[in-house]
Amino acid sequence: MTLSYLPGDSLAHRLDPRTKLAFQVAFAAAAFAHTTPRGLLALTAVAFVVLRASGLGARETLVGYRFVFPFLLAGPLLSALTLGPPWLRVEQGFESLLASYRVVLVLFASAAYLRTTPVRDSRAAIQHLVPGKTGRLLGTGVGFVFRFLPVLQADLRRIRDASAARLGDQRGLVERMRLVGVSGLARALSRSDRFALALRARCFAWNPTLPHLSLSRTDVPVAVVSLGLLAWAIV
Repeated sequence: MTLSYLPGDSLAHRLDPRTKLAFQVAFAAAAFAHTTPRGLLALTAVAFVVLRASGLGARETLVGYRFVFPFLLAGPLLSALTLGPPWLRVEQGFESLLASYRVVLVLFASAAYLRTTPVRDSRAAIQHLVPGKTGRLLGTGVGFVFRFLPVLQADLRRIRDASAARLGDQRGLVERMRLVGVSGLARALSRSDRFALALRARCFAWNPTLPHLSLSRTDVPVAVVSLGLLAWAIV
């Protein structure tokens, strides 16, 4: 399941993208500043409110980000294990587990942003916040990633399914990873060439006409919450 923009009428859909970007930054800062059970519990409540406001479910979000969980689980395990007595350091493993859970909460907030914000609005917000050529470069890069990444994920799923249909799932793990990785890289390079050709054919412009952005009263409470999270992170 790919987490990408889906039109809707939720509260998060009606927010200005600049407000949502500010909330992303404030939420991530608070999560990294308060990696404690009490702090993460409070941020968990905020994350579930954010998901509800965007029309997303926790299960759907976890499925969409399932590829990162092996790495998030490997960190606590490696931190807890030692090469000698006592063999298992529970305290270090618990601290690393809290850090991994912090990343999950940040992913929840980012999923809400991706689901409720069109790519053009994201580009417009970045170019409003960062002036000049730097803003145009960042906005263009974000737009490319948001459009290109779901296509690459779909390619990897098709390669994996095709391999399984040919009994590739009976191979060893390393061999399956090699086949999917090499095929996925070849597909990505091929798509990047076609993508560059399509940009030239459409006379790609660095400064296109972007959608008009305007703040509304709906953005005020979210901006207040963002300021509160940022203040909490600093304090």
